[in-house]
Amino acid sequence: MTATLVLPGSAQGPVLAADEPLSFWGGVDPATGTVIDVHHALAGQCLTGTVLVLPGTRGSCSGSGVVLDLALSGRAPAALVFSDPEDVATLGALIAGRMFGRTLPVIRLSAADHARLARATHARITPDRIETDGATIPLTAPDAAALELTETERAMLDGRNGEAAALAMDILAAMAAQHGARRLIPVTRAHIDGCIYASPANLTFARRMADLGAQVRVPTSTNAISVDHESWRAQGVPPSFGGPAQRLADAYVEMGCRPSFTCAPYQHEPPARGEVIGWSESNAVIHANSVLGARTAKHPDFLDLCIAVTGRAPETGVYLDENRAARRIIDVSQPPGADDAFWPLLGWLAGERAPDRIPLIRGVAGASADDLRALCAAFGTTSAAPMLHVEGVTPEAHQVAPDADRMGITAADLAAAWRTLNDGPEAVELVAIGSPHASAAECRALAGLLGGPVAIATIVTLSRRELDAIRRDGTAARLEAAGVQLIPDLCWCSISEPVFPPATRTVMTNSGKYAHYGPGLSGRALRFGSLADCARAARSGRAPRTLPDWLS
Repeated sequence: MTATLVLPGSAQGPVLAADEPLSFWGGVDPATGTVIDVHHALAGQCLTGTVLVLPGTRGSCSGSGVVLDLALSGRAPAALVFSDPEDVATLGALIAGRMFGRTLPVIRLSAADHARLARATHARITPDRIETDGATIPLTAPDAAALELTETERAMLDGRNGEAAALAMDILAAMAAQHGARRLIPVTRAHIDGCIYASPANLTFARRMADLGAQVRVPTSTNAISVDHESWRAQGVPPSFGGPAQRLADAYVEMGCRPSFTCAPYQHEPPARGEVIGWSESNAVIHANSVLGARTAKHPDFLDLCIAVTGRAPETGVYLDENRAARRIIDVSQPPGADDAFWPLLGWLAGERAPDRIPLIRGVAGASADDLRALCAAFGTTSAAPMLHVEGVTPEAHQVAPDADRMGITAADLAAAWRTLNDGPEAVELVAIGSPHASAAECRALAGLLGGPVAIATIVTLSRRELDAIRRDGTAARLEAAGVQLIPDLCWCSISEPVFPPATRTVMTNSGKYAHYGPGLSGRALRFGSLADCARAARSGRAPRTLPDWLS
């Protein structure tokens, strides 16, 4: 592989390297440039001004917004250097340059050159080389001319459909070129993740595109946003946050997106097997590919709107048959009597075992729809892969690459993961359900498990559609009578004070995704367990630190 200058520019700075990917959203504080993912090797390090050397990124599609915000505020790394193909941070850097004139070079190196640069102390990057510690690595640019556009696509690029469509097509073409895609393909629908107010940059981008006249060309849903759209003022959210968060959501609705405001769009009108879609939001992408058999790359924030505006996506990655096969087989020892906490633990560990490739999980059984939702969401926190397979469960689990290697997950591994995600004390002040958004079935199960009033704050985040469903069947009334707060539109990954109770010191959740991101996002200790564990904690205010029976 050649050393590729994916995004041009000149930079220099101290080398900051790690051998594991990083999620910029939930892993980096945009206000300081500091790594806040407590599970990452760079935790506590400031990225500003460094030549950041990583294998790639993982986790949330919203990382592109964090990278853009860092670039606009002057807190970004001097350059980003990856060894794996990478979209999320690259797209944030591309937007910073194309739309706002803030250059942030992005480079992709071979494994050998990447390892050599990671050992250096300082690097200088020019448009044609990297200089470090007496060594020089020549750089080449990707071949944008290889992309073949149809007449319709060429018309959009040339501005015949307006300035916004031209900009969207230009960005799509640049991202397609860096992956070596030969063409763009039509999508039937899109899902926008960039409507979360992860940073002021998200609103800056959306408002710029709306002002340019952007309108979506395909049915487009919206992710969970950062406030309850109708009630944030009554909930005490300060206008300095609630106002921009609502304006961000409204900007996407202005561009023709549906105000679905959910991070679980597969609960509403799920795509069919083989349907070509353009989704963002990591858990939604992994669920669509893995469980439903639809086809979408893990598109970063901002590219999701470009896809919606053009109706096209780069034909690369898991849009192609050959890239959907498992390249790692993970044999699992499923403990007898395992409860629903098993599935997010398994997803979190499977992501660690397969951080850069699609795995096939073998040896498990008994997964419900909610179990698969939890599995996919937790997998997305530790892996960059856009899908996984589960033998006997997911529709494409027969696709295994001939050279796939093997790893295992034992009961001891599951117990170690449980301890890692249970760093907090036994006393808890808040129970958090709904990351991703809770289903109606999960809400009904929680109502049955509570059996009485809660003793501590207990909040369920969910879509308005699921909320309407449980209002019709009386579940919502049962939960609210027990003292549970039901909040639509936002989710735990975007909740803020005072909706998040400020006096909270420790949070209990059944979400592997939030157990991973929660310490960095909230600054609180996290406890993790099954839905029944959460119900017991809600009634007692305590979560024992002893292993569950099925892991003991």
